[in-house]
Amino acid sequence: MSVQNPLRLLDLAGMSLLRDEASTITALKDLPTELFPPVFMEAFYGRYSETLKAMVQAWPFVRLPLGGLMKVPHLGTLQAVLAGLDILLAQKDHPRRCKLRVLDLRNTSQDFWRMWSGYRVHGCSSSLMAQVAEDRSRTKQPRAPLEVFIELHLKERTLDGFLTYLIRWVEQRKASIHLCCKKLRILSFPMENIMKVLSMVQLDCIQEVQVNCTWHLSTLAMFAPLLGQMNKVQRLLLSHIHVSALERQEQQHVVQITSQFLRLHHLRDLHLESHSFLEGCLDQMLR
Repeated sequence: MSVQNPLRLLDLAGMSLLRDEASTITALKDLPTELFPPVFMEAFYGRYSETLKAMVQAWPFVRLPLGGLMKVPHLGTLQAVLAGLDILLAQKDHPRRCKLRVLDLRNTSQDFWRMWSGYRVHGCSSSLMAQVAEDRSRTKQPRAPLEVFIELHLKERTLDGFLTYLIRWVEQRKASIHLCCKKLRILSFPMENIMKVLSMVQLDCIQEVQVNCTWHLSTLAMFAPLLGQMNKVQRLLLSHIHVSALERQEQQHVVQITSQFLRLHHLRDLHLESHSFLEGCLDQMLR
């Protein structure tokens, strides 16, 4: 017979608090910092929306790595957290205890939750230590728009409900929210939707771009002005660019593309599976 590990007092305290959601919300002002992550996890997995909303407004850390708890994006949880942020953003004076500056919706930062829930015994990983250092530096800066980090894998014909809700929410609060993405991956997505999504994103945050689908040269030319604004891009992959006989005679698309490449001063890794459209002008693009 296997013996299950008994629940810790920390776990039991969190479960006890959430039996009465109203009391939990009232107790947040006196809740020890070390109890916030385990109680948040209990509220997240138990779908206690009102508790999640209240905890966001009192979150004592710079970063809330919500994506680390979501193996699959959950719209209801997102709505509760964003509702809490709305209340926080509407307050003239930022609550003294709340240090929240970054909402991270990427599927990363599991170490944060493991550390606070007791699964990690031998200290923090180097990546977590680097993140903590980065977060501490943010607290020393003047209050700035809240940063929301997401992973962008555009692979459907239409936007899914999770991303649609987030984009609409950001669109209505562009002055106080910066939507950030470090890696952009496009797999068969209409250009109209690409431009709609990227119009909400801080393009100078993107560091890697992968286009894993076949584009016509004219489509790449439409995308090029957006690419030119991604001036922090370090890695660029373009899989297949289809060039018709007619397009070979129309060099304005090539000029529009290469002119934007020249703005990518941080580019270190360029991968082109179809490069025939650069025939005769490769030196201009790489100069």
